[in-house]
Amino acid sequence: MNTTLDQFTTLIERFGTIVGSATDWDASSPCEGWAARDVLDHVIDSQRDFLARQELSLGPRPEGSPEEAWAAHASGALERLGDGTVLDREFESYFGPSTIGATIATFYNLDLIIHRWDLARAFGSDTAFTPDEVLHVEACLDELGENLYAHGACSPALPVGSDASPQERILARTGRDPRR
Repeated sequence: MNTTLDQFTTLIERFGTIVGSATDWDASSPCEGWAARDVLDHVIDSQRDFLARQELSLGPRPEGSPEEAWAAHASGALERLGDGTVLDREFESYFGPSTIGATIATFYNLDLIIHRWDLARAFGSDTAFTPDEVLHVEACLDELGENLYAHGACSPALPVGSDASPQERILARTGRDPRR
């Protein structure tokens, strides 16, 4: 397996664990104006849209409960990306020439990490980022720079105290109140 695919698979599984812990899909999430269901829909739809633009369509959006839709989507995405040549495929991204693998490794892995926290908080629990996840998110946020805030992708960064943990600092950079 490829490192990018390994990381994506791990993050899909960790995200799925939080999806499986759902208590109320209509609960408010840390994403202003979004319920837990909206966060999940965003993750599924943004991944599906990206894959479809890369001629890797997953077909119709999965139906059923949110948990069933996630399981079907995750399985399909991993299957499509598991082809040994797909991740190296080049395309013209918003930022210029890229590959499917590079985009998965940055934007979509970032999405899985941050939105995992959003879902956990919506369900009244928490999730701790691993040190590698914190480093990955920091690197992605640095790479995205001000583009992170364009088109409403994230709210403006929030201030945090000097006692904030690395996880709290990166959540605040994405406009989330880490102590909410």
